[in-house]
Amino acid sequence: MGETIKRLPELPVERAFKVIGGRWKAVILYHLFNGPRRMSELKRALPKISQKVLIQQLREMEEHGLVHRKIFRQVPPRVDYSATPLGLSLAPLLRAMCDWGRDHAAALDELDRLAECRMPPLRSVDAPAAP
Repeated sequence: MGETIKRLPELPVERAFKVIGGRWKAVILYHLFNGPRRMSELKRALPKISQKVLIQQLREMEEHGLVHRKIFRQVPPRVDYSATPLGLSLAPLLRAMCDWGRDHAAALDELDRLAECRMPPLRSVDAPAAP
């Protein structure tokens, strides 16, 4: 991870955009907030993303500490992806972005075109998940 940190910008806002910016990273995290997902589940949730780009985005987020990849040694092999505590700490930011997106659609009279943002309840990053 040391090399990654050296490549990231020094300005905090620029660093944040570098780590979560792009078309898919925030949306992938959004889907991981409700619990671990397999690659096939993420692909179904994001039908417009290619397999290659999904893998690339997950690897980058794993490298930046936002996503954890757990490999289950079984036949056939299974891999689950989940948001780390650092990734979960972005929930308030993504919730605010959902709210802003709704406000923007309302301002342009396009609320009828929106899907509902389904964010899990906010919880402390240090608190254990509810059973």
